Amino acid sequence: MRSTSRLATVVVGAGLLLGCVSGPASSHSGGPSGGHAADGKRVLVFSKTAGFRHDSIPDGVAAVKQLGESGGFAVDATEDAGAFTRKNLRRYDAVVFLSTTGDVLDTTQQGAFEGYIRHGGGYVGIHAAADTEYDWPFYGGLAGAWFQSHPAIQQARVNVEDRSHPATAGLGPTWDRTDEWYNYRSNPRERAHVLASLDESSYSGGTMNGDHPISWCQNYQGGRAFYTGLGHTKESYTEPAYRQHLLGGIRWAIGDAQADCRPENGYRPLFDGTAASLDGWKQAGPGSFTLDDDGTLTSSGGMGLLWYATSGFTSYSLKLDWKMSGADGDDNSGVFVGFPPSDDPWSAVDNGYEIQIDATDVPEKTTGSVYGFRSADLKKRDRALNPPGQWNTYEIRVEGEHLRIWLNGVKINDFTNTVPARSLRDGHIGIQNHGADDQVSFRDIRIKELPGKGN
Repeated sequence: MRSTSRLATVVVGAGLLLGCVSGPASSHSGGPSGGHAADGKRVLVFSKTAGFRHDSIPDGVAAVKQLGESGGFAVDATEDAGAFTRKNLRRYDAVVFLSTTGDVLDTTQQGAFEGYIRHGGGYVGIHAAADTEYDWPFYGGLAGAWFQSHPAIQQARVNVEDRSHPATAGLGPTWDRTDEWYNYRSNPRERAHVLASLDESSYSGGTMNGDHPISWCQNYQGGRAFYTGLGHTKESYTEPAYRQHLLGGIRWAIGDAQADCRPENGYRPLFDGTAASLDGWKQAGPGSFTLDDDGTLTSSGGMGLLWYATSGFTSYSLKLDWKMSGADGDDNSGVFVGFPPSDDPWSAVDNGYEIQIDATDVPEKTTGSVYGFRSADLKKRDRALNPPGQWNTYEIRVEGEHLRIWLNGVKINDFTNTVPARSLRDGHIGIQNHGADDQVSFRDIRIKELPGKGN
């Protein structure tokens, strides 16, 4: 925080510039298609049906092809299950199951697809993909839940639970739309990361007792899996918000965008996007944060600190979403933990620890570092980091004097405090506004307190 210089290392700076063009470093390595990175990403759309057939399938195929043209990935479409061979599947970064129904793959084809996922392949399930392969446990786990029933097509309210994932980052807190709303045989929340859920009070026919996930993602047995229950109607595939939702899910599945898709339960909000939730926060020092209509806090001026004054914390997992505004990643800000209450922002610098956001400084002062004390694992950090203008998620876990940091679900730092004058065991949390030239946005700050644990 003390340094106002803008020293960019060659390695990190170059990585960010490349990321601005083509996404994170990992988007062109690993997985079953790593060998054809020079040819770009490729997606297979599979829409075979052995039960009910949706008349929106041709519209869906056309939409994914159009999204591929704008999103920079090639798209093949088939209803031939013979495409599911180990050799052929290696050509694809993700396979989209577009409203498939019934038993669509034989045992050999199922084995090929299981191997594809376990070697890093991506899965995207759309709508009736949950009405598929009921006797194949691997597929049920991959999709996240199987279809049970649905009421008549009607308008409902979707509650967007995660607004940093690329599938939902462009949406507001709620989304009112018309579709055929599936009920599921089980709730995937304990196994998958829920992105959006249905408000069962907003329509008739929901049967999931008020907790009704409708879109989710997960890392599954080596691969990536995204599912959305939306997409029954033909009109869905011309709806801009739905198309963006689908594109974001595909981009994550093929590795062109990063997100934390670990299950998330037991957190409570410290800032939920409303003005009322800022009542427990105080601004220390100059500058401020502006609350936008979409529930985002954006830094302005400084150097100051917005800190949570209602209480301190001892052992906890803190999660929050953030993004940099500048195209080069040169937006200085950070998240402070473990400092005593004070109206002086320098107290947090002198007594706490900062988890840095600025991507252009030296390793021990750049994204994911414990500022001035410990660099992040830069290779892991670079693979996990989304480029400027896109949302990222930190998990900052404090247990005793032990501090660990996850970026978009990837552990990038592990630090233990040994400085007697500082302590992580009891302190406050805050977000920094660094200066007039630095604009960083935050939203959805939440915490889960953990059982006390010392080192």
